Amino acid sequence: MAKNVSTVSEGTFEREVLRSEQPVLVDFWADWCGPCKLVGPTVEALARDYTGKLRVLKSNVDENAASAADYGVRGIPTLALFKDGEVKDRMVGVHSREAIEKMIRKHLN
Repeated sequence: MAKNVSTVSEGTFEREVLRSEQPVLVDFWADWCGPCKLVGPTVEALARDYTGKLRVLKSNVDENAASAADYGVRGIPTLALFKDGEVKDRMVGVHSREAIEKMIRKHLN
């Protein structure tokens, strides 16, 4: 995992995501998920490119099922963009870097 991408757990979700001063992109994923592996490198590249503007975190749904359920994650990969403690946008499945960036840019100040 890229150094700009950290993992978030149910124990750290409120502090790391909901109370974040910056927008946060959470990648809900699982080890066994092929499409998650396809989107992973794009997520890591975006984390690098948006350092200082956007936090990027990964949440393994097998280890953090309650937080995935709390935010309506029914399919993975799900990329959820949180701002001011709320989900502002989401994408489910594999999308191009351009499509993900378009979603991110809508929510950056």
